[in-house]
Amino acid sequence: TMNVEHEISLLVEEIRRLGTKNADGQVSVKFGVLFADDKCANLFEALVGTLKAAKRRKVVTYQGELLLQGVHDNVDIMLLQD
Repeated sequence: TMNVEHEISLLVEEIRRLGTKNADGQVSVKFGVLFADDKCANLFEALVGTLKAAKRRKVVTYQGELLLQGVHDNVDIMLLQD
């Protein structure tokens, strides 16, 4: 198994790379953008699992519990910490 902290730090980097800043300076990205990205597909064995772990640690936030490709492509994933 991969180190969860390491996976989360990679996730934060990818959200920064693919996301955009809102008026409050918070970075967010659509789940569909993350999911469809080739680099992310190669980096994360279980993107959804990494997102859940990051959410539990209050690193990111998003609506809902489980994100599913297609159904939740337009859900915003927002970085809570820099």
